[in-house]
Amino acid sequence: MIVVTGATGNVGRSLVQALAVAGEKVTAVSRGVSGAAVPDGVRHRRADLTDPESLRPVLDGADAFFLHDGGGSARPFSPRDLLDVVRACGVGRVVLLSSQGVVTRPESASHGDIGGSREDAVRRSGAEWTILRPGGFDSNAYAWAESVRARRTVAAPFGDVGLPTVDPADIAEVAAVALRDDGHAGRAYELTGPELVTPRQQAASLGEALGEPVRFVEQTRDEARAQMLRFLPGPVAETTLDILGRPTSAEQRISPDIERVLGRAPRTFADWARRHIAAFR
Repeated sequence: MIVVTGATGNVGRSLVQALAVAGEKVTAVSRGVSGAAVPDGVRHRRADLTDPESLRPVLDGADAFFLHDGGGSARPFSPRDLLDVVRACGVGRVVLLSSQGVVTRPESASHGDIGGSREDAVRRSGAEWTILRPGGFDSNAYAWAESVRARRTVAAPFGDVGLPTVDPADIAEVAAVALRDDGHAGRAYELTGPELVTPRQQAASLGEALGEPVRFVEQTRDEARAQMLRFLPGPVAETTLDILGRPTSAEQRISPDIERVLGRAPRTFADWARRHIAAFR
């Protein structure tokens, strides 16, 4: 059995689906969403990463465990306590969804301290481990859904700075391989899309998928910060703005890891836009 935390998120939902289609026995774990959000035949259980003991009954009989990093704004949890429970339950394989920022922004509290401590705990867990380090997600474009629906407008800072954003479905497929197959223990995979894409280009891709123009409006850094502070802690917002506006060469590097693991090139942002355009209509 494979246990997937964060099972109703952008990566977790696709991962649960991929594992179910492959015929795996899957337990989908989320903190507060009903089991109606998971595919037929998949067991849903509620548990909270901040309460490691709540995972003990969920992990009974599990062979592999997918640990979602919780996102930059999530409530903190103790990775060491959580992995102690995982080890005590006899789980032999752990795949961690981490972040590229653990390596590229080690001075950041959210990436270097929090993300780094989670990676460290996984390495010390005694299980076979694999770490996934994606950069920016294509699905971050959902933040523009309301403005595209209402005004056919995308507002974002740094309109001509490109990053190799990655499709969450590709992350999920790599995770499914690492959870099911041998040969991935002790590896850390950097997961990116196949090309640099700018916010202006993303707006154009949404327009092409809609069949009508989407206007791009460039925000100042201060305007973008004010918007981010509605849902992100200050330090996380500042680090995010630094990555968007002044990415390092490592953050703009196109990684070969998705193609190495899956045997195909990663999907483009335009691919993601076409598959999810209903949210922007």
